[in-house]
Amino acid sequence: MEQSVDIRELNERIKEQSSFVDLINIEMGKVIVGQKHLVECLLIGMLSNGHILLEGVPGLAKTLAINTLASVIDAKFARIQFTPDLLPADLLGTLIYSQKNEEFVVRKGPLFTNFVLADEINRAPAKVQSALLEAMQERQVTIGDHTYPLEEPFLVMATQNPIEQEGTYPLPEAQVDRFMLKVVIDYPKKEEEQLIIRHNLAKSFPKASAILKPQDIIKARQVVKDVYMDEKIEKYIVDIVYATRFPADYKLSQFKDMISYGASPRASISLAMASKAYAFIKRRGYVVPEDVRAVCHDVMRHRIGLSYEAEANNVTSEEIISEILNTVEVP
Repeated sequence: MEQSVDIRELNERIKEQSSFVDLINIEMGKVIVGQKHLVECLLIGMLSNGHILLEGVPGLAKTLAINTLASVIDAKFARIQFTPDLLPADLLGTLIYSQKNEEFVVRKGPLFTNFVLADEINRAPAKVQSALLEAMQERQVTIGDHTYPLEEPFLVMATQNPIEQEGTYPLPEAQVDRFMLKVVIDYPKKEEEQLIIRHNLAKSFPKASAILKPQDIIKARQVVKDVYMDEKIEKYIVDIVYATRFPADYKLSQFKDMISYGASPRASISLAMASKAYAFIKRRGYVVPEDVRAVCHDVMRHRIGLSYEAEANNVTSEEIISEILNTVEVP
Protein backbone atom coordinates (compact mmCIF):
# COMPACT_ATOMS: atom_id res chain seq x y z
CA MET A 1 0.00 0.00 0.00
CA GLU A 2 2.84 2.37 0.95
CA GLN A 3 4.34 1.81 -2.52
CA SER A 4 1.19 3.06 -4.29
CA VAL A 5 1.04 6.16 -2.06
CA ASP A 6 4.66 6.90 -2.97
CA ILE A 7 3.93 6.48 -6.66
CA ARG A 8 0.93 8.78 -6.37
CA GLU A 9 2.96 11.43 -4.57
CA LEU A 10 5.80 11.06 -7.10
CA ASN A 11 3.32 11.30 -9.96
CA GLU A 12 1.91 14.57 -8.61
CA ARG A 13 5.39 16.00 -8.10
CA ILE A 14 6.49 15.10 -11.62
CA LYS A 15 3.26 16.40 -13.13
CA GLU A 16 3.97 19.71 -11.44
CA GLN A 17 7.67 19.86 -12.31
CA SER A 18 7.22 18.84 -15.95
CA SER A 19 4.74 21.64 -16.71
CA PHE A 20 7.47 23.55 -18.59
CA VAL A 21 7.44 20.83 -21.32
CA ASP A 22 4.12 22.16 -22.64
CA LEU A 23 5.51 25.70 -22.65
CA ILE A 24 8.58 24.56 -24.64
CA ASN A 25 6.30 22.81 -27.15
CA ILE A 26 4.18 25.96 -27.55
CA GLU A 27 7.23 28.17 -28.15
CA MET A 28 8.85 25.65 -30.52
CA GLY A 29 5.53 25.33 -32.36
CA LYS A 30 5.61 29.06 -33.16
CA VAL A 31 8.71 28.53 -35.31
CA ILE A 32 8.81 24.85 -36.26
CA VAL A 33 5.90 23.55 -38.32
CA GLY A 34 5.20 19.84 -37.70
CA GLN A 35 8.35 17.78 -36.90
CA LYS A 36 6.80 16.80 -33.55
CA HIS A 37 9.04 13.73 -33.37
CA LEU A 38 12.19 15.80 -33.86
CA VAL A 39 11.18 18.25 -31.10
CA GLU A 40 10.30 15.35 -28.78
CA CYS A 41 13.69 13.70 -29.40
CA LEU A 42 15.50 16.97 -28.73
CA LEU A 43 13.71 17.21 -25.38
CA ILE A 44 14.53 13.57 -24.55
CA GLY A 45 18.22 14.14 -25.36
CA MET A 46 18.32 17.35 -23.34
CA LEU A 47 16.56 15.89 -20.30
CA SER A 48 18.64 12.69 -20.23
CA ASN A 49 21.99 14.38 -20.90
CA GLY A 50 22.45 12.55 -24.22
CA HIS A 51 23.47 13.58 -27.73
CA ILE A 52 21.51 13.20 -30.95
CA LEU A 53 22.47 12.12 -34.45
CA LEU A 54 20.00 13.35 -37.06
CA GLU A 55 19.61 11.94 -40.51
CA GLY A 56 17.49 13.66 -43.10
CA VAL A 57 17.67 15.42 -46.44
CA PRO A 58 18.59 19.12 -46.43
CA GLY A 59 15.96 21.73 -45.63
CA LEU A 60 13.98 19.87 -42.94
CA ALA A 61 14.52 22.53 -40.20
CA LYS A 62 17.27 20.62 -38.36
CA THR A 63 19.33 23.78 -37.70
CA LEU A 64 16.24 25.83 -36.98
CA ALA A 65 14.99 23.29 -34.41
CA ILE A 66 18.09 23.26 -32.22
CA ASN A 67 18.58 27.01 -32.60
CA THR A 68 14.99 27.61 -31.48
CA LEU A 69 15.39 25.24 -28.50
CA ALA A 70 18.52 27.14 -27.45
CA SER A 71 16.66 30.46 -27.58
CA VAL A 72 13.68 29.04 -25.61
CA ILE A 73 16.11 28.01 -22.83
CA ASP A 74 18.12 31.22 -23.14
CA ALA A 75 21.21 29.09 -23.74
CA LYS A 76 24.25 29.63 -25.94
CA PHE A 77 24.24 28.05 -29.38
CA ALA A 78 26.99 27.34 -31.90
CA ARG A 79 26.74 25.87 -35.37
CA ILE A 80 29.84 24.25 -36.83
CA GLN A 81 29.86 23.35 -40.50
CA PHE A 82 32.00 20.23 -40.86
CA THR A 83 34.23 20.26 -43.95
CA PRO A 84 37.12 18.02 -45.09
CA ASP A 85 39.72 20.69 -44.19
CA LEU A 86 38.48 21.21 -40.61
CA LEU A 87 41.02 20.69 -37.80
CA PRO A 88 40.40 19.65 -34.15
CA ALA A 89 41.61 23.12 -33.03
CA ASP A 90 38.74 24.66 -35.04
CA LEU A 91 36.35 22.98 -32.58
CA LEU A 92 38.27 22.87 -29.33
CA GLY A 93 40.31 26.06 -29.48
CA THR A 94 44.05 26.59 -29.41
CA LEU A 95 46.98 28.34 -27.73
CA ILE A 96 47.87 31.71 -29.20
CA TYR A 97 51.08 33.57 -28.43
CA SER A 98 50.43 37.00 -26.96
CA GLN A 99 53.32 39.36 -27.71
CA LYS A 100 52.02 41.85 -25.15
CA ASN A 101 52.17 39.34 -22.26
CA GLU A 102 54.96 37.27 -23.81
CA GLU A 103 53.11 34.04 -23.12
CA PHE A 104 50.65 31.63 -24.71
CA VAL A 105 46.99 32.33 -24.00
CA VAL A 106 44.04 30.04 -24.59
CA ARG A 107 41.48 30.90 -27.21
CA LYS A 108 38.48 28.64 -26.61
CA GLY A 109 36.70 27.13 -29.62
CA PRO A 110 32.98 27.00 -30.48
CA LEU A 111 32.47 23.83 -28.38
CA PHE A 112 32.37 26.01 -25.26
CA THR A 113 28.65 26.54 -25.48
CA ASN A 114 25.39 24.80 -24.40
CA PHE A 115 24.01 23.59 -27.74
CA VAL A 116 26.27 22.57 -30.59
CA LEU A 117 25.04 21.78 -34.06
CA ALA A 118 27.66 19.68 -35.84
CA ASP A 119 26.38 20.09 -39.36
CA GLU A 120 27.19 17.23 -41.76
CA ILE A 121 29.50 15.52 -39.27
CA ASN A 122 30.48 12.87 -41.84
CA ARG A 123 32.19 15.49 -44.03
CA ALA A 124 35.11 15.95 -41.61
CA PRO A 125 38.00 13.48 -41.22
CA ALA A 126 38.32 11.03 -38.32
CA LYS A 127 40.55 13.17 -36.08
CA VAL A 128 37.96 15.99 -36.05
CA GLN A 129 35.13 13.54 -35.38
CA SER A 130 37.07 11.96 -32.50
CA ALA A 131 37.86 15.40 -31.00
CA LEU A 132 34.15 16.15 -30.91
CA LEU A 133 33.29 12.70 -29.51
CA GLU A 134 35.82 13.06 -26.70
CA ALA A 135 34.18 16.32 -25.70
CA MET A 136 30.76 14.63 -25.85
CA GLN A 137 31.82 11.72 -23.65
CA GLU A 138 34.12 13.41 -21.13
CA ARG A 139 32.37 16.81 -21.10
CA GLN A 140 35.77 18.44 -21.11
CA VAL A 141 38.39 19.72 -23.53
CA THR A 142 42.17 19.65 -23.19
CA ILE A 143 44.10 22.54 -24.73
CA GLY A 144 47.86 22.43 -24.15
CA ASP A 145 48.47 21.27 -20.57
CA HIS A 146 45.11 22.33 -19.19
CA THR A 147 41.72 20.65 -19.17
CA TYR A 148 38.62 22.82 -19.25
CA PRO A 149 35.13 21.57 -18.32
CA LEU A 150 32.38 22.30 -20.84
CA GLU A 151 29.29 24.26 -19.91
CA GLU A 152 26.17 22.53 -18.60
CA PRO A 153 23.77 21.65 -20.12
CA PHE A 154 25.86 20.49 -23.10
CA LEU A 155 24.04 18.92 -26.04
CA VAL A 156 25.47 17.97 -29.42
CA MET A 157 23.14 17.49 -32.33
CA ALA A 158 25.04 16.11 -35.30
CA THR A 159 23.47 15.87 -38.72
CA GLN A 160 24.31 13.70 -41.65
CA ASN A 161 22.94 13.84 -45.13
CA PRO A 162 21.84 10.38 -46.37
CA ILE A 163 21.99 11.36 -50.03
CA GLU A 164 25.59 12.26 -50.84
CA GLN A 165 28.24 9.74 -49.93
CA GLU A 166 31.04 11.23 -52.06
CA GLY A 167 33.72 13.03 -50.08
CA THR A 168 32.32 11.81 -46.75
CA TYR A 169 33.95 9.96 -43.88
CA PRO A 170 31.31 7.63 -42.38
CA LEU A 171 31.30 7.62 -38.58
CA PRO A 172 32.88 4.44 -37.16
CA GLU A 173 30.41 2.16 -35.33
CA ALA A 174 32.10 2.72 -31.96
CA GLN A 175 31.67 6.47 -32.35
CA VAL A 176 28.07 6.29 -33.52
CA ASP A 177 27.35 4.38 -30.28
CA ARG A 178 28.15 7.57 -28.32
CA PHE A 179 24.98 9.16 -29.63
CA MET A 180 22.05 8.39 -27.39
CA LEU A 181 19.52 8.72 -30.22
CA LYS A 182 19.66 8.47 -33.98
CA VAL A 183 16.63 10.22 -35.36
CA VAL A 184 15.56 9.84 -38.98
CA ILE A 185 13.35 12.69 -40.13
CA ASP A 186 11.12 12.80 -43.16
CA TYR A 187 9.43 15.39 -45.35
CA PRO A 188 6.54 17.42 -43.88
CA LYS A 189 2.92 16.70 -44.78
CA LYS A 190 1.23 18.76 -47.53
CA GLU A 191 -0.69 21.07 -45.17
CA GLU A 192 2.45 21.54 -43.03
CA GLU A 193 4.46 22.50 -46.12
CA GLN A 194 1.79 25.07 -47.01
CA LEU A 195 2.19 26.59 -43.53
CA ILE A 196 5.98 26.61 -43.93
CA ILE A 197 5.62 28.66 -47.13
CA ARG A 198 3.27 31.06 -45.34
CA HIS A 199 5.71 31.47 -42.41
CA ASN A 200 8.62 32.20 -44.69
CA LEU A 201 6.77 34.70 -46.87
CA ALA A 202 5.31 36.62 -43.93
CA LYS A 203 6.63 40.14 -43.21
CA SER A 204 8.41 38.91 -40.09
CA PHE A 205 9.46 35.36 -39.31
CA PRO A 206 7.98 34.11 -35.98
CA LYS A 207 10.35 34.08 -33.02
CA ALA A 208 10.33 31.95 -29.88
CA SER A 209 10.60 33.65 -26.48
CA ALA A 210 13.03 32.60 -23.74
CA ILE A 211 10.93 30.98 -21.00
CA LEU A 212 13.59 28.98 -19.11
CA LYS A 213 17.19 29.22 -17.99
CA PRO A 214 19.90 26.54 -18.45
CA GLN A 215 19.77 25.94 -14.66
CA ASP A 216 16.13 24.84 -14.99
CA ILE A 217 17.21 22.05 -17.35
CA ILE A 218 19.95 20.90 -14.96
CA LYS A 219 17.34 20.72 -12.17
CA ALA A 220 14.86 18.90 -14.45
CA ARG A 221 17.50 16.23 -15.23
CA GLN A 222 17.62 15.34 -11.53
CA VAL A 223 13.83 15.05 -11.46
CA VAL A 224 13.88 12.77 -14.55
CA LYS A 225 16.14 10.39 -12.62
CA ASP A 226 13.44 10.19 -9.91
CA VAL A 227 10.89 8.77 -12.39
CA TYR A 228 10.03 5.30 -11.09
CA MET A 229 11.07 2.30 -13.15
CA ASP A 230 9.83 -1.09 -12.04
CA GLU A 231 12.10 -4.14 -12.03
CA LYS A 232 9.85 -5.72 -14.70
CA ILE A 233 10.51 -2.78 -17.04
CA GLU A 234 14.27 -3.11 -16.42
CA LYS A 235 14.05 -6.79 -17.38
CA TYR A 236 12.02 -5.87 -20.47
CA ILE A 237 14.77 -3.44 -21.57
CA VAL A 238 17.47 -6.07 -21.01
CA ASP A 239 15.43 -8.63 -23.01
CA ILE A 240 15.08 -6.21 -25.95
CA VAL A 241 18.84 -5.55 -25.99
CA TYR A 242 19.70 -9.23 -25.52
CA ALA A 243 17.42 -10.15 -28.43
CA THR A 244 19.76 -8.18 -30.71
CA ARG A 245 22.73 -10.24 -29.47
CA PHE A 246 21.16 -13.70 -29.25
CA PRO A 247 18.07 -13.60 -31.50
CA ALA A 248 17.68 -17.41 -31.50
CA ASP A 249 17.03 -17.35 -27.70
CA TYR A 250 13.97 -15.18 -28.36
CA LYS A 251 12.47 -17.25 -31.19
CA LEU A 252 13.99 -14.89 -33.75
CA SER A 253 16.26 -17.41 -35.51
CA GLN A 254 15.57 -15.73 -38.86
CA PHE A 255 17.85 -12.86 -37.76
CA LYS A 256 20.71 -15.06 -36.54
CA ASP A 257 22.76 -14.50 -39.70
CA MET A 258 21.44 -11.00 -40.32
CA ILE A 259 23.05 -9.37 -37.26
CA SER A 260 26.84 -9.15 -37.19
CA TYR A 261 26.85 -7.61 -33.69
CA GLY A 262 24.13 -6.63 -31.25
CA ALA A 263 23.55 -3.51 -29.16
CA SER A 264 26.03 -2.61 -26.40
CA PRO A 265 25.30 -2.05 -22.68
CA ARG A 266 25.25 1.65 -23.58
CA ALA A 267 22.03 0.83 -25.46
CA SER A 268 20.44 -0.54 -22.26
CA ILE A 269 21.42 2.58 -20.29
CA SER A 270 20.20 4.89 -23.06
CA LEU A 271 16.94 2.97 -23.43
CA ALA A 272 16.27 3.24 -19.69
CA MET A 273 17.17 6.95 -19.54
CA ALA A 274 15.19 7.81 -22.68
CA SER A 275 12.15 5.90 -21.34
CA LYS A 276 12.28 7.91 -18.12
CA ALA A 277 12.61 11.17 -20.06
CA TYR A 278 9.70 10.15 -22.30
CA ALA A 279 7.52 9.42 -19.25
CA PHE A 280 8.54 12.83 -17.84
CA ILE A 281 7.57 14.55 -21.12
CA LYS A 282 4.20 12.76 -20.93
CA ARG A 283 3.99 14.13 -17.35
CA ARG A 284 4.00 10.75 -15.63
CA GLY A 285 6.01 9.70 -12.58
CA TYR A 286 6.54 6.09 -13.67
CA VAL A 287 7.65 4.23 -16.80
CA VAL A 288 5.24 1.96 -18.69
CA PRO A 289 6.20 -0.50 -21.49
CA GLU A 290 4.75 1.93 -24.07
CA ASP A 291 7.45 4.46 -23.14
CA VAL A 292 10.17 1.89 -23.88
CA ARG A 293 8.53 1.00 -27.21
CA ALA A 294 8.14 4.69 -28.15
CA VAL A 295 11.88 5.44 -27.86
CA CYS A 296 13.23 2.02 -28.86
CA HIS A 297 13.75 2.67 -32.60
CA ASP A 298 15.61 5.95 -32.01
CA VAL A 299 17.85 4.44 -29.32
CA MET A 300 18.62 1.17 -31.12
CA ARG A 301 18.65 1.78 -34.89
CA HIS A 302 22.34 2.79 -35.01
CA ARG A 303 23.50 0.12 -32.57
CA ILE A 304 22.75 -3.04 -34.55
CA GLY A 305 25.40 -4.18 -37.00
CA LEU A 306 23.91 -5.70 -40.14
CA SER A 307 25.68 -8.55 -41.93
CA TYR A 308 26.18 -8.72 -45.72
CA GLU A 309 23.36 -11.23 -45.78
CA ALA A 310 20.97 -8.68 -44.28
CA GLU A 311 21.99 -6.10 -46.84
CA ALA A 312 21.59 -8.63 -49.66
CA ASN A 313 18.05 -9.38 -48.44
CA ASN A 314 17.25 -5.69 -47.86
CA VAL A 315 16.66 -6.29 -44.15
CA THR A 316 16.98 -3.04 -42.19
CA SER A 317 17.69 -2.48 -38.49
CA GLU A 318 14.21 -0.85 -38.31
CA GLU A 319 12.55 -4.15 -39.31
CA ILE A 320 14.68 -6.12 -36.84
CA ILE A 321 13.74 -3.76 -33.96
CA SER A 322 10.01 -3.89 -34.89
CA GLU A 323 10.14 -7.69 -34.98
CA ILE A 324 11.93 -7.79 -31.61
CA LEU A 325 9.26 -5.52 -30.06
CA ASN A 326 6.53 -7.77 -31.48
CA THR A 327 8.18 -10.93 -30.12
CA VAL A 328 9.71 -10.06 -26.73
CA GLU A 329 7.17 -10.54 -23.97
CA VAL A 330 5.74 -7.27 -22.65
CA PRO A 331 5.50 -7.11 -18.83
